[in-house]
Amino acid sequence: MSDGDTTYPPRDLASHPPALHEAYGSTKARAPSLAPVVVPHTLSELTGPRLGLDRHEAIDADLTRNAVRNGAPLGERIVVTGRVMDEGERPVPDALVEVWQCNAAGRYHHPGDQHDAPIDPNFSGAGSCVSDADGRYRFTTLKPAAYPWGNHPNAWRPAHIHFSLFGPATLTRLITQMYFPGDPLLPLDPIFMSTPAGARDRLVAAYDHDVTMPGHALGYRFDIVLRGRRATPGEG
Repeated sequence: MSDGDTTYPPRDLASHPPALHEAYGSTKARAPSLAPVVVPHTLSELTGPRLGLDRHEAIDADLTRNAVRNGAPLGERIVVTGRVMDEGERPVPDALVEVWQCNAAGRYHHPGDQHDAPIDPNFSGAGSCVSDADGRYRFTTLKPAAYPWGNHPNAWRPAHIHFSLFGPATLTRLITQMYFPGDPLLPLDPIFMSTPAGARDRLVAAYDHDVTMPGHALGYRFDIVLRGRRATPGEG
């Protein structure tokens, strides 16, 4: 964000996936055939929305507890935390951070997912929180599994967590995915590989032993930059 927070820097398009990536099949159907039109910023894009930030409770950020019906969900517990920042590494407080993911068997709690893997009735795979004054967010969840998808023969998505963020304005909206370090499926995944090489590492979390909770959950750090230089790439 620029001084005074009245305008926002342009997105670094060289860091974001292209609209058309041949190896990622569905982009062929949805990629625009004409060049995008630049729309000037107006007041509606430069301010809000607030999105009811005062309605969130601590349990919303604990995916191991927020959907429990008959016991704890199954899988490896993890903590994912980090900072939401602008391009100058200044914190972005009061950002709405939402996550969704598959369970520890590789299945989403959604009727559209027909993968032959069990549904965990105690895990919805969805959570939300609001960044604090230092821009920090924190989730407790389960490590998601890889799962097959129909993009190409023997295609498997690496373990990942989807993120949606709303900063102080509509122009700071970001949808992205977080991956795990050392995953052998990353170089085989056309969604991850659609992100330019110099920006892919911004999508991979780092193991953080200081975040790890003794006897309870491993910890990962994933910092997010909303716009401008060093921006976290958007979802492919």
